[in-house]
Amino acid sequence: MNSFAFLDLGAPELIIILAIVLLLFGGRKLPQLSRSLGESMREIRKGISGDGHDEKKAEDKPRESA
Repeated sequence: MNSFAFLDLGAPELIIILAIVLLLFGGRKLPQLSRSLGESMREIRKGISGDGHDEKKAEDKPRESA
């Protein structure tokens, strides 16, 4: 079962959504927007599947005294 089945988006709906996004952000901003969205998703996936590796790295670093 598809988790997004409740949206029931077809081709016409997707075209309308893409046209609205193009109007809102413009042609020059879309590559930058999609790149930042991809980087964000990558970081989220790393955080979820990281199993605490970042915490271990933070503990290994010596703390700076003020």
